[in-house]
Amino acid sequence: MRPFDLDVSWLAACIALDESSTGGLWGQEQWRRELVDPRRLCIGLADADQLLGMACGWLVLDELHITVLAVDPSHRCLGHGASLLRALLERALLSGASQATLEVDSSNDPAIALYERFGFRTAGCRSGYYSNGGDALIKWLNLSSMASRV
Repeated sequence: MRPFDLDVSWLAACIALDESSTGGLWGQEQWRRELVDPRRLCIGLADADQLLGMACGWLVLDELHITVLAVDPSHRCLGHGASLLRALLERALLSGASQATLEVDSSNDPAIALYERFGFRTAGCRSGYYSNGGDALIKWLNLSSMASRV
């Protein structure tokens, strides 16, 4: 399986994966915008026609703001998250990004470990960021350092 660019033909699969892996961050219109806006990068990983994971981000000047990294719960711990993150960061580099940023739930230890393997560093915290009251760690990565990582 190789990561690939998602397009609007994957809309229903993105919505279903979003629901099963995150509880449903976005609705149909937000997902449609993600998949058609050229300033937004969306990478998928599929087995035949089943979407196993996705990684999305917004390009803002020379920065990539990662908005989603999700893997189907039944396919976690197989390296799919790392494959998707690597593909998204490489695509951002090719698109002219020099920095990447994201927010991650401060209690999501597996995600934090993945991001730190890629060289993301904590730059701050957004208290009460999530609807459940959880805090978000703000992570940053200088993409020029990515080549020496994972």
